[in-house]
Amino acid sequence: MKTLLIGEYREGKFLDSTYELFGFAAQLGAETSLFLVGSESTLPAGGAIYLADAASCGEYNPDLHKLLILDAVQRENPDYVVFLHSSYGWDLAPRVAAALKLAQVSEVIGVQDGVFEVGCCNGKMRRSVKPAGPKAVLTIQAGAFQGVQPTGALSVTKLSNDTASPMEFVGYEPAEAKGIDLARAEIIVSAGRGVGKKENVQIIAALAKALGGELGASRPVVDAEWVAHDHQVGTTGQTVAPKLYVACGISGAIQHLAGMKKSDFILAINKDKDAPIGEVADVLVVADLMQFVPALTAQLQK
Repeated sequence: MKTLLIGEYREGKFLDSTYELFGFAAQLGAETSLFLVGSESTLPAGGAIYLADAASCGEYNPDLHKLLILDAVQRENPDYVVFLHSSYGWDLAPRVAAALKLAQVSEVIGVQDGVFEVGCCNGKMRRSVKPAGPKAVLTIQAGAFQGVQPTGALSVTKLSNDTASPMEFVGYEPAEAKGIDLARAEIIVSAGRGVGKKENVQIIAALAKALGGELGASRPVVDAEWVAHDHQVGTTGQTVAPKLYVACGISGAIQHLAGMKKSDFILAINKDKDAPIGEVADVLVVADLMQFVPALTAQLQK
């Protein structure tokens, strides 16, 4: 089995999230090659790479990048073309799938025996999907697969395409900052669905204040309108990396973990000892939130 992994390069840097593609391929047990529009100065240390120059092709140009990927596909004949489930992948994956007349499976969070696990119902459930044909285009959810460094000797094949494009890449425009900026917080205490009801969010907010931190939240809490969206942590909220992250009543959906997994220290408080967040937490406290959190806050306030 062979995979063509579509790496990402932004503002002159090779994105570390690309290594998650290799982690996915490792779970498949597949051979890998990497496609990248980037620079020779920022390549992984090993592996087979199809490289197009970002200086001439633009860091993003959907028409041109699609043609370059199709060139790599023709050379490699992979079973799966794999993108990250990012803005780059969202735009390019369906273009490539349509050109190749292949099925596309989006937001893969697990794989076993050729069957892909994807989220559904706003991440509250999961379903198993298997393409009807032997080949497919995939996107993988950020944080779902552990990053892996490619092995073997570095082999670079340069690609180019002189096709004229009506589009020109001019740069990135940062989103306008709204509300609180959790990305700058050193301590974040997040409320999850386990808090039970809107009124209980104040108990979590009191702990955040006692620690000198900010209040965060998981998507279900935001969807229920218990907390404003600018407090949401996860792939559809803010990506954070505080010194301390306290997860209160958060089970640990892939989308949430992807947004906080780079925290220096993770403390999870959950009544379920088998909650998935326990796998990434440095400390898991198995307790009733409404008993433990007020007691902890009271001790901190002394």
